[in-house]
Amino acid sequence: MDIIYKHGKATAAEVLEQMPEPPSYSAVRAMLRVLEEKGHVKHKQIEKRYVFLPTVPRDSARRSALRHLLKTFFDGSREKMVAALLQDAPAKLTDEELDRMAQLIEQAKKEGC
Repeated sequence: MDIIYKHGKATAAEVLEQMPEPPSYSAVRAMLRVLEEKGHVKHKQIEKRYVFLPTVPRDSARRSALRHLLKTFFDGSREKMVAALLQDAPAKLTDEELDRMAQLIEQAKKEGC
């Protein structure tokens, strides 16, 4: 999905070409078929090739995935999710990142989130 979102559309061959550790071509096609069955992508035929496109905007998909992650792994607790992100960061957060997070928290307080 990341490759399709990045380019807006992609064929199975293009997806395969851009994967860091690609499986077989038939595995990529099978994966795209499953994504289409689940409603995440659709295809259109251009000449003899199927071109796959996302069915929902990336931001909508991101929010949906985050809601699922929050519910599944953090019992719906945003606090637990943020704590896990802060504790498990591979590198220390910069002062700028921490300041931006603090600004986002203050904005959420003002907006009553």
